[in-house]
Amino acid sequence: MTSQNGDEMVVTPWKVSGEVDYDRLVQKFGTQLLTDDLLNRIKKHAGFLHLQLRRGFFFSHRDFDWILDQYESGNPPVLYTGRGPSGKIHLGHILPWIFTKYLQDAFNTKLYFQLTDDEKFLIHPEFDMKKMSDITYDNILDIIAVGFDPRKTKIITDVKDISSLYELALKVARHVNFSTVKAVFGFEDASNIGIIFFPAIQAAPAFLESSLANRNVPCLIPAAIDQDPYWRVARDVAQKLGYYKPAQIHSKFLPGLGKGGKMSSSMPETCIFMTDTPNVAKKKIMNAFTGGQATVVEQKRLGGNPSICPVGLYNYYLFEGDDKAAGELWKNCGSGAILCGECKILLAEKIKVFLLEHQKKRVEAKETIEKYLM
Repeated sequence: MTSQNGDEMVVTPWKVSGEVDYDRLVQKFGTQLLTDDLLNRIKKHAGFLHLQLRRGFFFSHRDFDWILDQYESGNPPVLYTGRGPSGKIHLGHILPWIFTKYLQDAFNTKLYFQLTDDEKFLIHPEFDMKKMSDITYDNILDIIAVGFDPRKTKIITDVKDISSLYELALKVARHVNFSTVKAVFGFEDASNIGIIFFPAIQAAPAFLESSLANRNVPCLIPAAIDQDPYWRVARDVAQKLGYYKPAQIHSKFLPGLGKGGKMSSSMPETCIFMTDTPNVAKKKIMNAFTGGQATVVEQKRLGGNPSICPVGLYNYYLFEGDDKAAGELWKNCGSGAILCGECKILLAEKIKVFLLEHQKKRVEAKETIEKYLM
């Protein structure tokens, strides 16, 4: 797929590269843009619009209007999201989780958080079960540190909690043939049989609350739009199993500190990890790619482009809560009134506060982890 400027755009559950044209992505995936009407309905129930909604970071959906209909008729949704534990958590992972907490608080509802340690074991031959378990535990600390309600949050680790999922996964698997998952996920004849079955396990939590409650419960999945293909399989089989189709609300991608693509652990120098010290994070930020000009003189004369600048986007989507201040920062970048070095220093200070608070909560999470486990 190419973007409007002709660059190659790759968006799959495993790879995002090139300049992402979100309008074309919505057309390709067949999703819908969030409308002002939907945003106003969310604001009515939540009391305020999260900045990721106000500023368009979450921008697309499937059946979110139906979720609000169900909520308003007295049938609130269960939330479901997840993480494939393959390494340390970075800002790109945390951003949708912060929004998921907002949804949990707004709808006062339960969250199932799936950790697909089985999938990562199957696709990473260098991982043994001990390493997989250690990474999963480490990731759980970051999840808890976000602040999810322990009374309404259950963290599912597939390997340990398979008994909670297996019956549902079998029901899903009976209605999904190999040609479907081959087309959606790109499996080949050489793919191991575990990974071919895995999409059924990933679909299971979407129906878990309905199964446990013995009634149909709407399910809403907040996640980045590159994960959309996973839920098409779940939606295709839902009615055959007697369940509602899971709805989705999609985010854009948080870019890495390099040029192009989403933040990826495979390029650690372009990632802000949640365990980075403030000094390490600051060094990465000061070396980051920006949308600025080559010289101070050109920056002041021509201005920068915050829409392609990770420094500007981090401030806009995460670290500047005041809409007026965020707008001024965006405007000043575009006019050249602020230099890239100044913008980087502002961001580094905000990230320092954010990391220190998160890391404090991360340590505290070790004492409360049992409250969250399935």
